[in-house]
Amino acid sequence: MAGQVERTFQFVIVGGGIAGVTCVEQLSSQIPSAEVALITAGPQIKAVTNYKQVSQTLEEFDVEERPSSVLEEKFPNLTVIQSSVKSLHTQSHRVETADGRVFGYEKLCICSGGRPKLLTQENPYVLGIRDTDSAQEFQKRLSSAKRIVVVGNGGIALELVYEVEGCEVIWAVKDKAIGNTFFDAGAAQFFIPSLEADKPERAAPCKRPRYTTEDPAVGTSHTFTADRNSRGHGAGPTEPGSALGPDWHEGIALRGAEQVSRRVSVEYQCEVEKIFTSEELLNSQQQTLGPENAGAWPVYIQLTNGKTFGCDFVVSATGVVPNTEPFLHGNKFALADDAGLRVDEHMMTSESHVYAAGDVCTACWEHSALWQQMRLWTQARQMGWYAGRCMAAHVLSEPIELDFCFELFSHITKFFNYKVVLLGKFNGQGLGSDHELLVRCTKGHEYVKVVLSGGRMVGAVLIGETDLEETFENLILNQMDLTQYGEELLNPDIDIEDYFD
Repeated sequence: MAGQVERTFQFVIVGGGIAGVTCVEQLSSQIPSAEVALITAGPQIKAVTNYKQVSQTLEEFDVEERPSSVLEEKFPNLTVIQSSVKSLHTQSHRVETADGRVFGYEKLCICSGGRPKLLTQENPYVLGIRDTDSAQEFQKRLSSAKRIVVVGNGGIALELVYEVEGCEVIWAVKDKAIGNTFFDAGAAQFFIPSLEADKPERAAPCKRPRYTTEDPAVGTSHTFTADRNSRGHGAGPTEPGSALGPDWHEGIALRGAEQVSRRVSVEYQCEVEKIFTSEELLNSQQQTLGPENAGAWPVYIQLTNGKTFGCDFVVSATGVVPNTEPFLHGNKFALADDAGLRVDEHMMTSESHVYAAGDVCTACWEHSALWQQMRLWTQARQMGWYAGRCMAAHVLSEPIELDFCFELFSHITKFFNYKVVLLGKFNGQGLGSDHELLVRCTKGHEYVKVVLSGGRMVGAVLIGETDLEETFENLILNQMDLTQYGEELLNPDIDIEDYFD
């Protein structure tokens, strides 16, 4: 590695996202005398604000971009180094930044996050939405667009499709239902009317009684239209950098060029076959466009269900891959199947004195039966916090147990203006056929699903203001046998909290 070591720190953390910043805060609070460095590419860091412990495992917080100087003011022993990492030398405990500076460390934590899986590289008509920069670029391009195609079925795709107005949206999902990462087909059906209804001015749930529950056949599509007058939002200034906050679309006007408020067509169980320009389309012999005119749109997308759509641009929202690239060369990191850095129950990688947290890592300890890793804000914060605790404990030679937050998976979020709580094996993950579901649904109001295995509750999905999260969390954690209650568990006329206080 080139260059002299400019300075050696006790702890170096790479990445200014939620995991890295939380790790820095934890270390600096636990060992205030420790020299800590945060290496981050952008001038802004992601801070957790308005943190609320809702119950034993559930937590709510906002994510805000702040200048990194805020952290330095808070922790006098912290140095923020604004640069990306070029290389890491685990043998000599050195890290080199893109601007050629070299820093030594005693312990290092990699919190470099994930980068978007792009459908194709270097296509000007394909936009990946991952950070505030790309969200603003999206807003700019959308303002003159009449039709876009959104590919992907995760959180960003869900929010985007709901928030976009004044532009036709073709939404290609590889699953039988929308939002497959977070909920099942029943919950997807609960949300579908929200796509047809006009968006409320306030955060009031939409009510629109139209329902279908049969699975769409391969190659089917649904179209939902809502008309309303346009309205604008103000947009705030942002900086390049790490992933978007959960409310990234707040304060960004996602309006297209058309008068229609919302028109969404969902194409189920299909992926992208190929993307081509109008010239390529004219030159190819594939005139299988049906109603589409060759040359009318700047870009065309062909789906595996045989349909081709023209559009102004394509949004790639197909998830992230762990951002390990600058750290692997010359080192011997063990990688998981999903290409994340493998970490043990103390967040340590296979290289000594190197830890990792957040989207870049893969939890490879023996998981609790009720927990799974999902690359979400909540887990980035929990892992960063716990990695900081582990690093401090190892320096202070103190024992440390796997944190309780890894006992039960829990996540609170909002989709389509409804509160969504996910607990445990909320989709029956890994249970095979050995489970039963209880479901209660009030159209436009709430959706409650419980996953039972062997008479015990192992997971739940709560949509709307159900007030059941603490009760269900307790029932899942204490693994009480619920066989005697049967369907009464979800009887709306019974106050279930009274049963299990």
